[in-house]
Amino acid sequence: MAVTSSSSGQPQFIASTGNRSSSNAPLIENSDTHQIVVPDKTSWKNLFAYMGPGFLVSIAYIDPGNFETDLQSGAQFKYELLWIILVASCAALIIQSMAANLGVVTGKHLAEHCRTEYPRNTNFVLWVIAEIAIVACDIPEVIGTAFALNMLFNIPVWIGVLLTGLSTLILLALQQYGVRKLEFLIAFLVFTIAVCFFAELGYAKPDAKEVLEGLFVPKLKGNGATGLAISLLGAMVMPHNLFLHSALVLSRKIPRSVHGIKEACRFYMIESAFALMVAFLINVSVISVSGAVCNSSTLNAEDQASCQDLDLNKASFLLRNVLGKWSSKLFAIALLASGQSSTITGTYAGQYVMQGFLDLRLTPWIRNLLTRCLAIVPSLIVAVIGGSAGAGKLIIIASMILSFELPFALIPLLKFTSSKTKMGPYVNSIAISAVTWVISSLIMAINIYYLVTGFIKLLLHSDIKMVGKVFLGILGFSGIAVYLAAIAYLVFRKNRESTHLLALTTPESRQMENEQCNESMYSLPREDIVNMQLPQRSNPANL
Repeated sequence: MAVTSSSSGQPQFIASTGNRSSSNAPLIENSDTHQIVVPDKTSWKNLFAYMGPGFLVSIAYIDPGNFETDLQSGAQFKYELLWIILVASCAALIIQSMAANLGVVTGKHLAEHCRTEYPRNTNFVLWVIAEIAIVACDIPEVIGTAFALNMLFNIPVWIGVLLTGLSTLILLALQQYGVRKLEFLIAFLVFTIAVCFFAELGYAKPDAKEVLEGLFVPKLKGNGATGLAISLLGAMVMPHNLFLHSALVLSRKIPRSVHGIKEACRFYMIESAFALMVAFLINVSVISVSGAVCNSSTLNAEDQASCQDLDLNKASFLLRNVLGKWSSKLFAIALLASGQSSTITGTYAGQYVMQGFLDLRLTPWIRNLLTRCLAIVPSLIVAVIGGSAGAGKLIIIASMILSFELPFALIPLLKFTSSKTKMGPYVNSIAISAVTWVISSLIMAINIYYLVTGFIKLLLHSDIKMVGKVFLGILGFSGIAVYLAAIAYLVFRKNRESTHLLALTTPESRQMENEQCNESMYSLPREDIVNMQLPQRSNPANL
């Protein structure tokens, strides 16, 4: 792989041994891409250069879909399902760190690896599944924003669904200011959500002993507990987040030395841990508030009925009646911040998925409008016909879809990061591989169990004639068999393509480094990622 040059004659990436006098100099700034440059020196100050992607990823863990499932979990089972949030957050940290490592080490994100690794038909199916996951993620965002507008301004839910299309214009207005400012905005919104729900926690005053018991004593009792547990899991570990994180790390231009790559992997894990810890505390706060309010002895009959089928919209009125007007407004502000920040991450994930699987990039506003319309249409139909209750149930369904689709992003990630031909010396350790395979196996087992038992109950308790039940049984179990066969294919298929863009630790890369001895730094060229997510404003001097 030869070192390339920009049109201005400046090298865009150059090699580093770490022994030259210029080893502490920052990587070359490229005014055309606005990549964030990480200095080639050992310092904790470098952590601030890596801060950002983790917060964009953490938004998916505190989006309206999470709030919906959290509220229902607290209302129906009090604090008993908090352990699901703890387990999912720990699993999310491991999985997200693996996604970041894949991008850092190879210079290619997960969707690009899928395109080069799998046959065309398999690649197309994986792309379709990833796009469905993005739409399923966008539905709670649309409905949640509509609920927030209803709480703050009394706008009908179906009109709020239409108004969420304006977030496309907001996103495009923000993108032109650069990735750093955008990351600061997302971090600000995350902390806004945290402050709002921590204030709610102060109003509700849940029993600390019961909360700790719910966190560390696993329970799964009662009708519907398994379904809610799957929804919580699906809302926490989202498939599109794996594509997103592996691509966002490419917006940093890091030193391609052994130390530089190890430092990047370590700091990305620290940054992700901090961002996911904030998201974890927010989710615990939502469940604790819901559990404390809905299990209070002072609830009237109307509020008790609301708790039986609690959704985002009912939560506003419940909090207003029980905790006061300001509590309702804080919840609405947090929900609005969550919905709007999710717009950014969902759009970025869609861009990376399309670029990676199909090697195709759409103009950002076209891509955003397309995914938004696919989410708005079902949301609008349900909001008009079923009202806020139907819209709330649609959020739960979308979260369950995400959980069932998770293996089709998680298994390729595990296979690629466990492959020495792709990751070289940065391959997953045996312990990490074992833990992640156990986690993914449990997720798949729970999904399959819920799918089979739910389908059997549907057949046994339906009023359909025997012939119809037999036909539906054959159709349903055939679909389950296809689902299992697809997962088995991904698990047992051997990786065939090697990655050539490894760090400077192989004999071939050392030889390349010696050949480029006149240069002082090395960084993989990913201007396509940066330009895709940061459309540049027109410069009159260039016209």
